[in-house]
Amino acid sequence: MVKMEHVEGKKKGDVVLFALSTCVWCKKTRMFLEELQIDFKYIYVDLLTGDEKSEVINEIKKWNSQISFPTVVINNKDVIVGFKKDELKEKLL
Repeated sequence: MVKMEHVEGKKKGDVVLFALSTCVWCKKTRMFLEELQIDFKYIYVDLLTGDEKSEVINEIKKWNSQISFPTVVINNKDVIVGFKKDELKEKLL
């Protein structure tokens, strides 16, 4: 797996944010996770190249066939696509 950035916080399981560096909603999602002080990993898919990018896109396809951003995967089980504060709170708090 490609190395992801890690934000320290409260452990609420394995939380992964797939985002684009230029996406406003992705930035809002990341900031919201930081406000909640959740421990999570994130990756900006648009900054990847070659095999790394292909690997991450294939990973996202497992959770979100439309490959849209932001995509948050919680505990390899729950998926939240888009900036959805209420759903994030419900799953993480």
